[in-house]
Amino acid sequence: MERKHLLIDVQNNIGTITINRPEQRNSLDVESWEELRAAIRHLNDDGEVRVIVLTGAGDKSFAAGADIKWIKDRKPLDIYGSAVQDVLLELYKSYKPIIAAVNGYALGGGCELMTACDFRIASSRAKMGQPEINLGILPAGGGTQQLTKIVGLQHAKELILTGKIISADEAYRIGLVNEVVEHEFLMDKVYSLASELASKPPVALKLAKIALNESATADLSTGLALEKALQAVLFGTKDKVEGTEAFFDKREPKFVGE
Repeated sequence: MERKHLLIDVQNNIGTITINRPEQRNSLDVESWEELRAAIRHLNDDGEVRVIVLTGAGDKSFAAGADIKWIKDRKPLDIYGSAVQDVLLELYKSYKPIIAAVNGYALGGGCELMTACDFRIASSRAKMGQPEINLGILPAGGGTQQLTKIVGLQHAKELILTGKIISADEAYRIGLVNEVVEHEFLMDKVYSLASELASKPPVALKLAKIALNESATADLSTGLALEKALQAVLFGTKDKVEGTEAFFDKREPKFVGE
């Protein structure tokens, strides 16, 4: 798979995607978004990969959002073509957990990219925001929907309607990121979490993520029915047998993803 704007590395069951446009502060144009969608699909299909890490090249930006020139040139119906929203749904629905290593600015589409991930670990230098309002548009990569579910309506309105940019510590305070660490220790922390997740049973991780995602919109009865059905599937897996036997044998389980 040819890539111009991304780097992909797979080691120790962890697939790392690096947005590699540091000269543009890792902003994303239409080609970059399509590459990202393809990369997520590729790593989901890779049997060696159990966890995905997403970060930006350099130490200034995670992703500074969409390329402003690209936005300037877009026409009304372009939003129904290669929409950022569709790409970010690919991340949100990824079979495998995705960790955002937020190493710098995460603005606009970059902030939406971060919120589409399952975990968000931020450098103490990172800054986040949805400044689209200052361009006469709104965050249409799911920002008005996903951000509300993560930080609540009050904080989402403050970020989106004012376009303010906040610090990593403020992002942690409102629940936008899971943790803030000193910049030089960011990737150590991210890969520690990724390794922990990679040691878990892959099928259980996948089905638990599906259940959790659906809980955001499903009514309680529907959610409980789904939960029960997914648990029935897991009761038939080799990993359930391995996990319970390892518990009684007082040893570390070795999960195979079946």
